[in-house]
Amino acid sequence: MITLETITLGQSSITVPPLCIGTWAWGDKLFWSYGSDYNEKQLKEAFNAALEAGTTFFDTAEIYGLGLSEELLGQFMQQSDRPAIIATKFGPLPWRFTAQSVSDAIADSLKRLQVEQVALYQVHWPFSFLMSQETLMNALADEVQRGRIGAVGVSNYSAQQMQEAHQILARRGIPLAVNQVRYSLLTRQIESSGITATAKQLGVTLLAYSPLAQGRLTGKYRPDSSEKPTGARAFDPQFSKAGLEKIVPVVAVLRKIGDLRDRTPAQVALNWVIAQGNVVAISGAKTAQQVQQNAGSLGWKLNIDEIAELEQVSRPWLK
Repeated sequence: MITLETITLGQSSITVPPLCIGTWAWGDKLFWSYGSDYNEKQLKEAFNAALEAGTTFFDTAEIYGLGLSEELLGQFMQQSDRPAIIATKFGPLPWRFTAQSVSDAIADSLKRLQVEQVALYQVHWPFSFLMSQETLMNALADEVQRGRIGAVGVSNYSAQQMQEAHQILARRGIPLAVNQVRYSLLTRQIESSGITATAKQLGVTLLAYSPLAQGRLTGKYRPDSSEKPTGARAFDPQFSKAGLEKIVPVVAVLRKIGDLRDRTPAQVALNWVIAQGNVVAISGAKTAQQVQQNAGSLGWKLNIDEIAELEQVSRPWLK
């Protein structure tokens, strides 16, 4: 196994590689057509390839594939003698309004994952319905003390929501480890909305999901291509001819830097996210080949001029 540089999740004791494998597609039939063009065999190969490449950090959620993503990860871990670091998520659904519902959800996730503790447990979105942040964060603090979760994180929280969660946990002597947010060269709003600055100030690590902007930064989708986007992308205006024309300058810079470094546009785009510091990029992968391609974003660093050029060309996406 390759030894990669690591990043510590906030002020927790958990260290991970700066690239995480996203497993939303593992078992998901609704968005990702699991079972039609890929299946358990490919996912197991992807899991083993990730461990081989040193990318041992996996992000899942109870809602992915309605629990199947966690189950598959659990099976693959049982069949492997190499350790993996798992992050999963709690969905604050309308009927979950007690601390007991948090405890039950964790118990179910641990059962599917076939583990006694999960490294990182995140709140999937901030909409709290009938459960207050106070109840939720205290329930998570209880679970850290019970030893069923290693660290607490949130996802899609604003700067203010992150501050509130951080304060409640701090009263229990527990740090807020991460905030998982959408972040890429084409989605830089976390910089302008204060999330980046607040995370830095609080000592919270950012986990960046969709760091390739759903594939728009791979160079695969071009405005002049006869190949049309399929699935959910077919209905997304960002994948229309006009949408793809807007991003041509960004992809051109990624391609130029990639050519000089013998890297793909996607590898350069992932390296840019990681280069921001205090950020782990979460990139989805369904096959061993995709895992290996993603891993090509590690083990090297963009220089100051390259980072500046990418920052400049992607400024329209700050707002």
